[in-house]
Order: sequence, then C-alpha cells, then structure tokens
Amino acid sequence: MANLEESFPRGGTRKTHKSEKSSQQVVEQDNLFDISKEEGSIKRKKSQKGPAKTKKLKIEKRKSVKSMKEKFELLSLESLCEGMRILGCVKEVNELELVVSLPNGLQGFVQVTEICDAYTQKLNEQVAQEEPLEDLLRLPELFSPGMLVRCVVSSLDVTESGKKSVKLSVNPKRVNKVLNAEALRPGMVLTGTVSSVEDHGYLVDIGVGGTRAFLSLQKAQGYIRQKNKGAKFKVGQYLTCLVEEVKSNGGVVGLSVEHTTVSSAFATEEQSWNLNNLLPGLVVRAQVQKVTQFGLQLNFLTFFTGLVDFMHLEPKKMGSYSSKQMVKACILCVHPRTRVVRLSLRPIFLHPGRPLSRISYQQLGAVLDNVPLQGFFKTAGAIFRLKDGALAYARLSHLSGSKKAVNAEAFKPGSTHKCRIIDYSQMDELALLSLRKSIITAPFLRYHDIKTGTVVKGTVLAIKPFGILVKVGEQMQGLVPSMHTADIMMKNPEKKYNPGDEVKCRVLLCDPEAKKLIMTLKKTLVTSKLPAITCYEAATPGLQTHGVILRVKDYGCIVKFYNDVQGLVPKHELSAQHIPDPEKVFYAGQVVKVAVLSCEPSKERMLLSFRLLTDSEPKAESGEASQKKGRAVSIGQLVDVKVLEKTKTGLEVAILPHNIPAFLPTPHLSDHVANGPLMHHWLQTGDTLHRVLCLSQSERHTLLCRKPALVSTVEGGQDPKSLAEIQPGMLLIGFVKCIKDYGVFVQFPSGLSGLSPKTIMSDKFVTTPSEHFVEGQTVVAKVTNVDASKQRMLLSLRLSDCSLGDWASTSFLLLCQCLEELQGIRSLMSNQDSVLIQTLADMIPGMVLDTVVQEVLEDGSVVFSWGSVPDLILRASKYHRAGQEVEPGQKKKVVVLHVDMLKLEVHVSLQQDLVSRKTRKLRKGSRHQGIVQHLEESFAVASLVETGHLVAFSLISHLNDTFHFDSEKLRVGQGVCLTLKTTEPGVTGLILAVEGPASKRTIMPARRESETVDDKEEEEEMAEEEEDLTVRSKKRHSLAIGDKVTGTIKSVKATHAVVTLDDGFVGCIHASRILDDVPVGTSPTTTLKVGKKVTARVIGGRDVKTSKFLPISHPRFVLTILELSVRPSELKGSYSALNTHSVSPVEKLRQYQAGQTVTCFFKKYNVIKKWLEVDIGPDLRGRIPLLLTSLSFKVLKHPDKKFQIGQAIKATVVDPDVPRAFLCLSLIGPYKLEEGEVAMGRVLKVTPNKGLTISFPFGKIGKVNLFHVSDSYSEAPLEDFCPQKIVRCYVLSTAHRALTLSLRSSRTNRETKSKIEDPEVNSIEDVKEGQVLRGYVKSVLSSSVVIGLGPSVLGLAKYSHVSECIPPEKELFNRCLPEGRLVTAKILCVNPVKNLIELSLLPSDTGKPDVFSASPEPPLPNQEERRGGAEEGLKGEEKKSQKRKERNPKGQEGSGLSSQEKKEPQKSQRGGQGKRERLASESEQEVVSKRPKISVAPEDDDGGVEVYYREGEDEVEELKLPPRGKQTRPTEVPRLRLSSGFAWDVGLDSLTPALPIREESSDSEEEEQLQQAKKKKGKKERELERQKAEKELSRIEEALMDPGRQPESADDFDRLVLSSPSSSILWLQYMAFHLQATEIEKARAVAERALKTISFREEQEKLNVWVALLNLENMYGSQESLTKVFERAVQYNEPLKVFLHLADIYTKSEKFKEAGELYNRMLKRFRQEKAVWIKYGAFVLGRSQAGASHRLLQRALECLPTKEHVDVIVKFAQLEFQLGDAERAKALFENTLSTYPKRTDVWSVYIDMTIKHGSQREVRDIFERVIHLSLAPKRMKFFFKRYLDYEKQHGTEKDVQAVKAKALEYVEAKNSGLED
Repeated sequence: MANLEESFPRGGTRKTHKSEKSSQQVVEQDNLFDISKEEGSIKRKKSQKGPAKTKKLKIEKRKSVKSMKEKFELLSLESLCEGMRILGCVKEVNELELVVSLPNGLQGFVQVTEICDAYTQKLNEQVAQEEPLEDLLRLPELFSPGMLVRCVVSSLDVTESGKKSVKLSVNPKRVNKVLNAEALRPGMVLTGTVSSVEDHGYLVDIGVGGTRAFLSLQKAQGYIRQKNKGAKFKVGQYLTCLVEEVKSNGGVVGLSVEHTTVSSAFATEEQSWNLNNLLPGLVVRAQVQKVTQFGLQLNFLTFFTGLVDFMHLEPKKMGSYSSKQMVKACILCVHPRTRVVRLSLRPIFLHPGRPLSRISYQQLGAVLDNVPLQGFFKTAGAIFRLKDGALAYARLSHLSGSKKAVNAEAFKPGSTHKCRIIDYSQMDELALLSLRKSIITAPFLRYHDIKTGTVVKGTVLAIKPFGILVKVGEQMQGLVPSMHTADIMMKNPEKKYNPGDEVKCRVLLCDPEAKKLIMTLKKTLVTSKLPAITCYEAATPGLQTHGVILRVKDYGCIVKFYNDVQGLVPKHELSAQHIPDPEKVFYAGQVVKVAVLSCEPSKERMLLSFRLLTDSEPKAESGEASQKKGRAVSIGQLVDVKVLEKTKTGLEVAILPHNIPAFLPTPHLSDHVANGPLMHHWLQTGDTLHRVLCLSQSERHTLLCRKPALVSTVEGGQDPKSLAEIQPGMLLIGFVKCIKDYGVFVQFPSGLSGLSPKTIMSDKFVTTPSEHFVEGQTVVAKVTNVDASKQRMLLSLRLSDCSLGDWASTSFLLLCQCLEELQGIRSLMSNQDSVLIQTLADMIPGMVLDTVVQEVLEDGSVVFSWGSVPDLILRASKYHRAGQEVEPGQKKKVVVLHVDMLKLEVHVSLQQDLVSRKTRKLRKGSRHQGIVQHLEESFAVASLVETGHLVAFSLISHLNDTFHFDSEKLRVGQGVCLTLKTTEPGVTGLILAVEGPASKRTIMPARRESETVDDKEEEEEMAEEEEDLTVRSKKRHSLAIGDKVTGTIKSVKATHAVVTLDDGFVGCIHASRILDDVPVGTSPTTTLKVGKKVTARVIGGRDVKTSKFLPISHPRFVLTILELSVRPSELKGSYSALNTHSVSPVEKLRQYQAGQTVTCFFKKYNVIKKWLEVDIGPDLRGRIPLLLTSLSFKVLKHPDKKFQIGQAIKATVVDPDVPRAFLCLSLIGPYKLEEGEVAMGRVLKVTPNKGLTISFPFGKIGKVNLFHVSDSYSEAPLEDFCPQKIVRCYVLSTAHRALTLSLRSSRTNRETKSKIEDPEVNSIEDVKEGQVLRGYVKSVLSSSVVIGLGPSVLGLAKYSHVSECIPPEKELFNRCLPEGRLVTAKILCVNPVKNLIELSLLPSDTGKPDVFSASPEPPLPNQEERRGGAEEGLKGEEKKSQKRKERNPKGQEGSGLSSQEKKEPQKSQRGGQGKRERLASESEQEVVSKRPKISVAPEDDDGGVEVYYREGEDEVEELKLPPRGKQTRPTEVPRLRLSSGFAWDVGLDSLTPALPIREESSDSEEEEQLQQAKKKKGKKERELERQKAEKELSRIEEALMDPGRQPESADDFDRLVLSSPSSSILWLQYMAFHLQATEIEKARAVAERALKTISFREEQEKLNVWVALLNLENMYGSQESLTKVFERAVQYNEPLKVFLHLADIYTKSEKFKEAGELYNRMLKRFRQEKAVWIKYGAFVLGRSQAGASHRLLQRALECLPTKEHVDVIVKFAQLEFQLGDAERAKALFENTLSTYPKRTDVWSVYIDMTIKHGSQREVRDIFERVIHLSLAPKRMKFFFKRYLDYEKQHGTEKDVQAVKAKALEYVEAKNSGLED
C-alpha cells in the first residue's frame, strides 16, 4: 500500500525532484527525534521556499504527519493481543516464574508450566512423589538474566488493583505453532527445549507437529563446553538452534547449536517465510524504504514491509540513515491481526543465540530534577533525555499518579519534569522512569534498597494466621511473623491491627534475590537505640544490644538478632542468682537486653549474658580504657582521617588506623572562608584526608582542624602550650571561636584562647563584630596583655599590629593557597560519575568555547549551552555580553572566566579582546593595567588591557583582612594596577598577580578596554537607531569613493539621515556632511526632509556588522553601507582631496593638535562615565568630560538640558594622544591648568584642619589650604565639603606635583565684588603691627599658643597674651583652644629677620570676648570644637567612658523618661557635689564641655535611663580669677535637671504647667518702653535708661553664667541640645518639660527631632529616646500609635532590646494581657535567646502562675541549645526563690548540681539564695557539702572563705573555729597526698 501511494501520489502535489528529496531527507535525519523542532523547521522551510501554498495542502500535510506518528506509535499494553509473537529478554528468574523484558519498556511473566510440555510433566511427577527429582533442574538453573527468548502472549489479565498483566509462554508448541513440517527448510533458526536425553544426543521439542528434532551429542559438545560450563543438557533446557538438514519431508530434522553458525544465520527468501509464520528473533537483510521523523520503514525478504521505531535504531548511526540503504535487522514482533512487523537495528539483536550483556542500570532509584521531555506518545508514554545525553522512557501509567487520562498539554516537547529511574529495559537499552509522586518520594524502590536493621513505615495489607502482611513500597511487601506482632505474644492480632493501618516496623531479614522481607513490630526493637547485630563479625565482646528469645532450653536461652544471627545465653549467665528452671522465667518471643561475652564468626557461635556486665564491669571498663588510652589522639597531633558521614555543619570522620570517631567542622577545612563549604560539598563518604590537626578531645567528642596555617604553626613548634610561654607582643595564629557584641574570642591549636575587644579588633570603626569576622575564620592575633592570675589574655586583630611582612607576598601566598585548594576540589569533582560534573572539572578559566545561545534573560544576561552536556549552564552577565545583540540559537564564541563549583555554573564573557587574546610575551614582575572581569569572595579575575590574558589576584592581603567598606570594594569593569608574579597560565588557567595600591584603581574601566566596550555599545546603539540600515542585503555594489549618486531620503535622525539610492542600495549622511559652515547651536539634519531627492558623493563605506569604515581595497567594501556627503564644497569638482576614509582612526587623530577648535555634534550624555559623547565626523568621535563642559554649576548639574541631540558645538581639542580611539574636547577653552586659570574639579578627600584634595580630569591632583577655602573664615570651614562635590578652583601655583589651588570667590569669580572679610596672608610681608586678623589654632606649646594666619604664616601668642585669667595648667589651653579653633588676634610685633609674629588674643586688643569668658550667644563654638577639634580627644573620651562603665556597672539612674519614677539622692540635686556629675553647660565660661554618655539599663532594669559621667581625673577643679573679678566660679557644675520632678504614671488631668513665674512681665516692660518712647526724652532720662538697660543685661548675663541655673524655657533647652546634640538625657528632659505643660504633640516632636539629630553611631542614646517615645505613646497615645512607634523602633534598633523594653513598659503599666501576647511573639522570634525565656519566666511568676512557669522552663530547655540549659535552670531557680516556691527552687538547684557537681558558679548562687531565703541549718548543710567536693584548691579556698565569713556574721566563736579546723584538715590532706 505504501509503495502504491508513493508511485501514485494523491491530490495535486507535484512529484519532488531527486535533489529536493535528498535535501529534505537530510533535514529529517538531523532532527530525527526532536519532534517539536522538526515540525517547526518543516514549517519554516516551507515558508522560505517560495510562493505560499493553499490551506488545504497544509491540513493534508498535518494529517499525514499525524497518521505517520500513529503508524510508528510505540508498543503499549493495549496494542498487545493474545497469540502475538514477540521477542523478549529474561530479566529475573524466580523459582516459579520468569520476568521477561519486552520492547518499548513492556514486561511480561512466564509461568513455570509454560516452559515446555516435557518440563511440565516432570514437575507433575515431582509433585506426585512429594520429593525432588534428581534430573529436574530449577528455573534459575535453566535460564539466566540476559537470555533472549521467543515468546507468545498467552493472556492479558487484569490484577485486583486494576493493573494489566501480560502472561507469556516460551513453550515451542505455542511459539512455533505457525510452522508445519512441510515449511521447514535448512538454515532456519528456531528455538526449542530439550524434551528428553538420549544415548547419542537430545530430542528437542521445536513445537512443529509431526516432526522429531534431534541434536547429536557431537553437535552439542562445543556449546556445552563454552556456554553450559560443561554440564550436559537437561529436560527443559532452552536452546536457539539452526536447522541443518530436513528429512522425510520434515518428519526428521537435524539441529545444530554451534555458536558461530547460529549467530551468523540469516532468514532468506529460499526459506519460504511468509507473514503468517514469521518468527521474532529472525535476522534479515533489509533495505530502508522511507526515513521519517518517527522511525524507519524497511523492505525485507523482497515482499515484506516492517517498521523500526526510533528506540530500536542503532545509536551510533542515528540521524545518518537514507533511503535505499541496506541494513541488518532483527524481527521483534509480528501482530497476528494487523500483520504489522516491528524490527530492530540494534547490534545486540543481530546475533541469534547470543545473550544481552547489559542487564542492569547503575543509577537505579536516582531522583532526577528538570529532565527535558523529548517526545510524547498518547497511547504508550513519553521519551526523556537524561543529563548524559541518553534517552529514557516513561510508560503511560507512570506519567501521572491519578487514574485519569494523561493531560497531553503538560507533556509538550521541551518541558522539564521531576522523575525517578525505576527500572531498566534490557530490550530497549533504556532507563525506565516514573513521574508519579508516590514513587519519587518513596524511601525504598527495590528490595535491594532495604537494609537489615532499618526502621520502615508500611501499610497493613492482610492479617494471616502465620503473621501480618505489610506493604512497604510500590511493588514490595514483607511479613511480620506472629511472634513479632508485639513485645508480648498476641493471640488475636486482628483486634489491634486492621488492613490499611499505618505501622512502623524494623527489618529483621531482607533477601533481595528471593524477595523475602521479614520485619518486627516489637516496640522495644523498633525504638531501640542500641547497635543492631546484623552479622557475627559485628558482635564485639562487651557490646550491649536487644534481641528476641527464640527458644528456651534447660541449658539456657537461644537469642536471635537480625539476619538470622543467633547466640546462646548459658544457664549461669541468665541472672546473678541461680535459675533452676529457665522455662518458667523466660518465654519464646520475649525481648531481652543482652551483652556479648565472646563470638567466633567462622563457627557462627556466640556466647551472651543477661547480667549486663554488672560483676565484670570494672574489669571490662578498665580493659577498654587502657585499650582506648593506647589508641588515644593527643591535642596537636597530626592524623589521617576517613570521611564517614556528611552533616550540615561538618564531617563525621574516623581517625586512622584505629577508626576513632571525630568531627571536622566545615570552617576548619580551609583557611579561606569561601573554600570550606566547597570542600564540604565535594568530599564524599570514604575519602581520606591527610595531615589533619587534633584541636580538642573529650570522652565523647574529638574536634579536628585542617587549616594549613594552623597545621604549619603546630609543625613548626610555634604554638605555645601554656599561658606562661606567652608574652605581650607575640604574634599567634588561631581561629575565631565565637563572636560577641563586645569582641571576638580567638582559640589557638593548643587549646588556649583570648579575647579581642571591639576597640582593637580592627583599624576600621567596628559597629558589629560579626560584620568583620565569622566563626571558624583563621586569624593572626597579637598578644597585648596577659593576666596569669585570671588565666586570660587580650589580643589585637588590627592589621597594623598583626602584619606578617610584605603585604604583596602575603597576598600572593593566600592566592596560591586558595587556587591550589580549588584545584583539589576539581580533582574531587573529576571522580564523580556525572558527565556534567566531570565537564565542569575539566573547564578552566581562559578556555574559548563555541556555544549556542539558549536564552536572553530580563536582566540582560545570556545563557548558553555547549556540547552534548544538556544541563551545563554557561552564563554571561550584562556587562560581559559587551553590548552584543544575541538571539536564541545563535552560535557565539565565549571565554570561560570562572567555574562556580557550588551552583554548577560557568561564568563566561563575550568580550572580543578576551576571546581573541593577543600573543605577547609577558615579563615577571612587570606592571600592567587590568580590568576586573569577575569577583569571588577572596580573589578576583581581571584581564590585561594590552593582551586580554586572564589574571587572578587576591582581594585580601592578610588573614584578618576580610572586612571592606563599600567604597573599598572592587567592581566588575573597574581598572586596577597589577604586578605579575607568573607569566604563564598554570593548571588553573590563570596568570597570578598582586594588585598595586588602591589609589591606582580607576573608577571607569581602563582606557583601551573602555574604548572597545563603549564603542561596541555605541555601535549597538547606532544599530538600534539605524534600523533602516540593517537590511543586511547581500547585493554587491560597484561604487567607489568619489562617485556621485542620487537617492531619496528615507528617514531623518538627530545625527544622521538614511538615504535609499536609485539602484536599491542604502546610504547614510552624517550631520557633519550636510553643510560647509554649521552655525553653533543648530542641528544640520533639520534641513533635510523625508522623501526629498538628493545628490550626494560617496565618501566611504561602513561594515554592516561592525559599523567601522573599510578602505576601498578591502574585499568586503562592496558589501558596505555607503557613507555619503551632500556638502556643496564636496559635490563640486573631483574627490581626490576627500578620499580620507581609508586612513586609520589613529592616523586621523594625529591630524588634530591641542588647542585646535573643531565643530562637533552632541550625541548623548553618559551618566555613568560622566562625559558628553559627540561626533566630529562619521568615523571620528569625541568625548567632553563633564568638568570641561562649563564653569557654571547649573550646567554641570543637568548637562543634558543644556544641549540637544544633534546640536552643533564648538569645542577645543585638549589632547588627542590621551585617549586612542576618540578626541578629548573641552568647551571652556584650552585646558592646561596653568597658573591663574579657573577650572572645575571634584573633591577627592577632606582632611580635617588641613584642607581639601581636588581631582581634575586626566589624573591631575590639587590641594586647597584651609585659608583658601573661603574669603570669610568660619568655625567649621570644611563642613560643607564631601567627596565627589564639584568646586570651582583657581590655580595659584603649578610648581609642585600637586597644584596649589584656591576656592576664594575673590579669585574664582572676580566680577563679584563681595567684601573680603579675611584677606589672604601668604607671607610675613602681608601682616603689619597693630593689624587685627583671624586665624586657626595650630597647637598649644608649654608657654604659648601657635596660631595659623595663612598657609605658611604662623604667629605666637604667649599665655599672658591669651587670656586675662591665668589658669594653673596647660591642659586648660589644650581643651579650650583645640586645633582648628577660630580666634581673633592682634599683631603685636613682626620680626622678618627671625620670621616671628607675636600675637595677642586679649579682649582689650581684639575687642572680642575673652577666650575663657562666657558668651551670651548659643555655644556654637563648643559644638564645632567637639566636631572639628582634636580627634584624639574624642577617641580618648570614648575609651575612658568605656572604662568607667566597666568600673561603675550600675551607674546612676536619670530622672528622665524612664518607665517608673526614680527619686534621686538629694546630694545630686545640689550643685558642686561629686566629680562624676559634670554636664556640659551652654556657657563658654565652663572650662570643660563634655557630653554625658547615656545607656539603657541592663535587662533586669525596668527600662530606666542610666547616665554615666566622665570622671574628673584630669579635670580642672577651680579657676583662679584676677583680683578685680567680682564673681567666683563653683568648683563643679551640677547635673542638668528639671526644677520639678516628672512622673510617667500621672494622668493628663493632673498635669500643671511648670513654667516659673517671672518677676517682671515682658509685656508690661514693652508697654512702658512704648509710652516712654512717645514722650520726648531728655539727656538725663536717656542716661538713666542706658544704666537701667546695662543692669538688666548684666543680670541676664549673671543668670546665664550661673552653673546651678535650671533651664526654664524651650529656648534654654534648644541651646542645651545644640551644645550636646547626642545627649539623650537632655532630649528626655526637654520632652518631660513639654509633658509637664500638657503639650503632648510638642513632646512627640522633640522625640522625633532627637532621633534625627543624634548621631547614628550613638546607638544607646537613640535607643533611650525610642524607649521614652514608647513610654509616651503607652501612657498618652492610642494602641495604634504605640504599634507604629514600636514597629519603627524595631527597624532602627536591635529588635530584641526594643521587645524587652516594651514588655517592661506593659508590665509596669499593668497591661498584662498585652505583655503576655508580646512575650509569645518574642518566643517565636527569639526562641534561641535565653534572656527572653528568663524575662517571660519572671513575668509569669510575678503573676503567681507557678504551673505556667514550670511549662515554660520545659519549653525553654527544648528550644535552647544544651550548653545554655544550666544557666536557664539556675535563673529559673533564682526566680522561684524570689517570686515563687522556695522548695521548687531548691529542687531545681539540687537536680542541676547532681548532674554538674563541679559547677562552682551554681553552688555560689545556691548559697546566696539560701542565705537570703533559707534557714541557717540549710546554709550550713550546703557549705558542708561543698567543702567535701573534689575541686581545685583555688576554688576550695573561695568556699572555705565564704563559709568562714558566714559563720563570723551569723555563728558563734565555736562555729568559726570549727570551719578553720576543717580548712586546716583539708590542707593537710592535700599536702600528704602530694607527698605520696
């Protein structure tokens, strides 16, 4: 039928030509199995071929494809039918059946009675005799897995569960039923079974009626020797035979089983085969008739047509089959009704009689993610492609878990699915998959997966008299014998268990071959934690385990374990007492705990005991201890270990050779933080690690370390073993043990540890220690202090202290070590079986790969695929895409930058200069400019600008150098200076280098690189803009440069116009080629209109792909886009002078000189690079740095608003040699930065009290002195400047390398004639005697003050000329005249010879107030002094305040916004008492203005504010005033406070204004003054008024200077907070002031203002304000407002602190419900914080809820780590003593001490609590117990002393003497013990 259709095609289609047919076949072959792609490609080809065809043809084509697919549909259970002959492969051989693998993933079963009639007869005889026959072989002896058998489908049954089961038969009578005697021919290959054994051979049943087939002994001899291991054939033996001779018209047949002849036999036409009698397994010669995308159609034996589905093509020739090709094929099956013949071309079937070699699959049971679907067959199943490229098949029933029809939409080709490999089809050589969730999640897939002793979950299937059948998997079930249904014998198990019940069992025995699974339901065995004995070798003497008594005899008990292992408990070992009759005490099925006495595995004998080593325990233990001691590992020892198991935190290992268990944490695998997780990921169970260091050892725990730095330290003997060996100044290598808020604990290999406090942890400011270090990190520490008595030391981790030598060599060593470890990880990866992982292991940076674009992501990155590894992900970021246009399916060359071994990704780049590197010899030690291409945690990969080579350099120069501010971090694309350490890429593929100084980093990429990248970007942009140009026409033009052409303008852009020429070519007119003279500010392209006819001259040609100009001699010039000119001057005459476009861009640039003016056209403003991009010509571009565009700040702020795209601009060439691919231009004239020139620059650095560093384009640097910042000096002249700020500068001098600059407006803008308040003083000649000038304090000497008057002019003011009051100490001058303070001075004397200027600061000379006197103005100078003054002072102040906090932990409680009113001692209310209570006043008269440190109380406080004040170690107690001074200063300034106290718990109604009543009303004064002003005043009246005003002014001044004065108004508080902006106590008092006046909103406003004003570094100060605001909202706000404030507070502070404070506030205000809810929230969020549990415990006990407290403690112990348990229990016990039941508290203490008897801290707390809450007898009992403990002498001394002190206070003299006697007795006992 098929032939007829080809000869006479239907419809009106024309017959395809031969050449077309062959080309069509090639396409089909390439996409033979990619169904979706093929269909798409067919459609595309059709659309490209020519004129479109009719819709009818398309529908017909679609139908033909559909019918073709149906024709090649894979075999399914539905397509099988009874009587179908099919070839199969024996998969499993069981005692009573064969499991046979069929084609297309099907499976069938052959019953033992379906082998042959003779074998069935023998079986019947055996059953009748009830004993086995000698000559009858079992099925496993007759058949073996891999044998090919010819089968016939005997029946298709449906099982109870609704599944179809295929019953097969290999009985020759059924298989060869289609043959008769007349049809037998010599050369036929048939299968048969031995029916009887004769003297000279064997009668073989071949199933043909009336035929006797005989196999002579001689013919069988070779087969018996080679294939049957010398054993003679038996009845039932299955044979593949060749018919050698046929006699008597088929009555007698001679057979041969010779391997060579049978395997090379073919079925031929002479053998007269027909469709009725064709047998599976026959090998035929065939011709390919048709190649389709679903398989092949073959023609064989002249007349027959057969199908080969794609599963059965030869894998190596897949895609290369063509029509008329001759092939060998094997018949797989013949359908009896449709007569469809299926064949296979796989080589394994082409040799009859030869078994299949591969019968199993290695990854059976593996779960695979994201497996792509290759094809879907609606009646059979789906084909998938695995990672290694192999195909896999899932049957239809395994595509979905439900019984509904499979949704074909979900199985579109290309979709990915999660599946599990469940089986292997030998016939198809394919893995079989399942997508059913139940199978994917099943813990066990086969009996082989179940290990003896494993606990499994199952479902009860049925309850039988012999036990319970339990289903444990999809195809697996096990038996629980009656004895094992429960711990005790059950008579009626059906009462406890029902079918369908879920049960948990333990496997007693699993025999996968026999599919035998025995389990137990005994609870003791299922839940037992003791080791299970699964073999006699595992039974070591002393081992304790659980077993089941199998039998009880009078000589003892036989106990059975797992895997049928048994042991005997002799009668004398049954109990410590004699048992005369064991049968009365023990019973079969009883679960017992036994100990192994001895075991002989060779004899399978084991002696056990029930006595559990009660008598022999000390002996056994001592023996075991001595054995362990002999095998023990000492701290500091280097060992080899073997990986046993991987956990989340590290590796469980065994120390070789004694297999001592130990633990190796992940951070201890490497010195590099990032490499630890990598090594942990790739190390596998069984791997061996060498030279591992033992860090610590205990009875249960041995901790190991593999850090190379620590290992080399121990090997070199540089690790001190005790604290006595450590001296301050020593450098030690250790690792971070734990991180706290106050510092980092560092441990060393010997076990010693020290603390690195926050202050000396880093050279940088440390806010959070965990940001600087991580646990387990290797560090170098410098010992700063050793306290031998307390056995502790302080360490510094600062880089400045811990330098290990030259930073470059250290950096290089760290890089080498890191890359060496990564190389080791590659070798671990190469040992994996996965093709993907092996491919990744082989990939190294620098490799250039030919890849295919897979996908372009939204972020601009590109994903590629490479080679035959489908899951390999290659990714190029947006930066590395290099602006290229890429489309899926496009082929691209990429270079490998880095292989991510954790995410299994490869980072690649498309950059052309990396892909095509230049070959240039590099010199070791040479410096090169590089561009960062990829960043890892500890190293970076850069490319050399000159060559494109990839270079690795370390990002860290020291082990401690792990924290970098964002400004210090490198970014991809940044330029770096590199010094090469190697010149050739090693095994890592990278050249090694070290980075130069960070100052040489460039913000933009290095110039050459940036040019290429930016040019590419520009070209791509141009390509986008010029869509009209990208026609990509393959037509060749014949035009040359100079030719005149005519065309029509197609489109007009801002910078160019596109022209369509008359002959169809495309040209472009650039804006520079339109007019001869372009007016500045206009856009020439506006003169051109779309559709206008133009005449132009060809001036060049641009390449279509690169947009670069090509010379006319270039072979591709004829394919270029023509560049045209319509300039009138260029259209006239010849073009000989204009032929310049063949000149290279570099040569063109040389034609321009610095200072030359050019016309350019604005293109765009590059925001990132900060420059204007312009075009000078069509092939010449320019860039104008932002700072060279204007001297106006307005233009610089928005340069894109000043210029329009395409606008003509006149610019000056700065320097054509600076960049190489473009001109650098300036819009502010020649840019030479000569003396007197004004230019724009950026602030690079702000140096306090010194000045500014300014950067200019092209790398020039300038300095601005403090005196040249402004024409008017100020207290904080540098306050308004920050890095990157643009400033206008005047060049004063170019004499030095750094320019000398001035920012004075009198210099930079001479047109403005503003007053110069502080003239320039550049030399001593600029000052004159008597002149009054302002200057900045430089330093304070022993007898004078140095004041700077100009950049290089200094003046000297003696102490007597500084102030009229003479203080006794120089310290006062240091404090009041810090460096940088602005002062006014009078020139007393100028001595040019000595270069000396004497100054005076006295008020009488300057007219200004005394520097030490008070000022009525707000104290801004103090603020500036604090901000811009001596930095050392600030740092010292912080350190001192920290020390004081340590000395005074409780501090003093402020009366500010605490949650409970606090009453202070009266002495603190009075002024001048206590040095601690100083606080900064607003007056400058105060000598010291210090900011109080405020911190919130510890957790046990109730939310109040604690205030710490500076201690006056170096403070001035009093000031000596001159004799004429009328007022005397108090020696101390009292703490600021409100005149009246404030309590938070009062209501709004009770609040009264607290403003004091003034003596005079300001309103009445003003009225009087107005009335007096109306009257005409005489001279006397005016004099009186003046005196009165002076008196009033002096009164106000006195009041302001009074240190004891309290703030009385908002202005007073404003002055205070201005002088101390970060003092929370002032802000809280300010809030309280408003609350007393019932001004709630104002109080809120003050709080908000405080939060904005207080420095972010003052975390505690801010927290105080937040707590106050929470108090305010709780008392006077709503629940909603309180919630909002709370949520904000949590965002800006440590959440835990805020939660705890709010809980306290709720508790104090008796909002117990809200407090309880908040604590429950805290327990969910901070379950690992013990403080939360303790606070909640106190809350619960405070409300007398003892039961809730007990439950809370249990929950706390479950949630918290074990190490915290003791502390929590002790805290709860203390709470019980204080708030709850004292007896329960004692019980808690007693339980804890029984477990931890040597916890002296717990004993001490117990004693304290008992002294407070217990009787004297109880206290003495505890003391007596403690002094009899075996503790260290130092601790015993402590307890004896406490006992003695207690008796002295509460006891009699006799009691005191008794304690002393006990102490003496202890000392004597200790001494005698030492002497012994």
